[in-house]
Amino acid sequence: MTASNLLIIMVDEMAAQAVGCYGNSVVKTPHIDRLAARGVRFDNAYASSPICVPARAAFATGRYPHQSGYWDNVFAYDGKVRGWGHRLQETGHRVTTIGKLHYKDEICDTGIDEQILPMHLYGGGDVFGLEREQPPKRPQSAAVAGEVAIGDSQYTRYDQKISALTEDWFETRLADQGDKPWVCFSSFIAPHFPFTVPQRYVDLYDPSDIVLARKPLNTEGRIGEWWKVLTFGYNFDDYFRDDDHRRRALLHYYALCSFADENVGRVLAALEASDQAENTVVMFLSDHGDNMGARGLWGKSTMYEEAAKVPLILSGPGLPEGTVCQTPVGLVDAYQTVLDVVGVGLTEEERGLPGRSLLEIAREPYDQSRQVFAEYHASCAPTGLMMLRQGRYKYIHYTGYGAELFDLEADPDETKDLAADPAYSELLAQFEKDLRTLVDPEDVDRHAKADQRARLAELGGMAAIVAQGGVTHTPPPGEDVQRM
Repeated sequence: MTASNLLIIMVDEMAAQAVGCYGNSVVKTPHIDRLAARGVRFDNAYASSPICVPARAAFATGRYPHQSGYWDNVFAYDGKVRGWGHRLQETGHRVTTIGKLHYKDEICDTGIDEQILPMHLYGGGDVFGLEREQPPKRPQSAAVAGEVAIGDSQYTRYDQKISALTEDWFETRLADQGDKPWVCFSSFIAPHFPFTVPQRYVDLYDPSDIVLARKPLNTEGRIGEWWKVLTFGYNFDDYFRDDDHRRRALLHYYALCSFADENVGRVLAALEASDQAENTVVMFLSDHGDNMGARGLWGKSTMYEEAAKVPLILSGPGLPEGTVCQTPVGLVDAYQTVLDVVGVGLTEEERGLPGRSLLEIAREPYDQSRQVFAEYHASCAPTGLMMLRQGRYKYIHYTGYGAELFDLEADPDETKDLAADPAYSELLAQFEKDLRTLVDPEDVDRHAKADQRARLAELGGMAAIVAQGGVTHTPPPGEDVQRM
């Protein structure tokens, strides 16, 4: 394949299940759908960690959190682990980012030539999440239900600026990119909560079309004990008045998906107007999904399909058009993909990374042997949460508490856990063996918690953190902090 420019468009907290081309007949995402129609839609793409900061670090470095130490929304990417940006700079390719990165700060060398209006950690990140075994009840949880409203939020205003700045970059800055293929990374926040959205996007939806997903949460046995800890800290659902309020929240989430889709359309139009579309591969994806009220859960932080599965689309020169790739893939595959698109070969060390170029995977038959891994060591998880997806099956490992097994072909809603079924005992054992070949769950759990407890001690302990109050969400550049 001839080397091409690369336009990366990332959104935040968009579940694959909330995109039209992924089968949602209610949500309206025409620009994303058209992109998929002229490219490759990856139907089984997963966040390497279902929370912002470690997911974005995995995307940047091609390494899982246990390999990099970027565990949660406190331990953010600081460039100490090499990423694809560093490699591109060494080979003379310019890298520009516009919008949300959620790295440590703008000062660290993260392999970026120019950061335009970046958003990074605020105040050391989500320090409330450093105590995982006995987490405090998070006052920020009330914001999800409390901010289901009409109007502009800090995040919608920020996303509108990102669109305008990306349009300006294509109109005025392409001549500055040199004679080698460039990378432009335009990164938005919507549909991440708050569920505050302008009226015209809400008007796209008929409330009678909004249906809450009625799915059970495993509250029995040891795994139930794991969930009691997470839902104590992340008690979003407690703040909804009733199911009408929940349906309204889901409608606003869909409306934010349409708002995000419009921003994607603006960026794609800017690319077309620049006369560079024929020489540019477009990668569209989300960093993780959202539970959308299923199982009484909102936000991310789970390995169920709503939170862990993401939309991922590639379109451009040399790629198949209107095709669907069923092979499981993950955010760690971005490293090899970026280098492949711009024409940079892999070093011996890079060949040892866990990912593989999506350009190669897209051209091959469905690989039912490929396993994709994800892990979560962040807020309210009493122990490490891990996942393997292979073929039709998904294995979820709750370190020290047990496991779940789902047949996603027969049970796409993950309502029937097969882990206790004797007919699946050999498959369950094989998944655990495969997991332990990849990682030692208990050792990784200890390592993550040791780092988190050390940082907690540096900050004076959880009592001092709680006394300061929680930040509802990371403020964009130039916006005030909102505490609860």
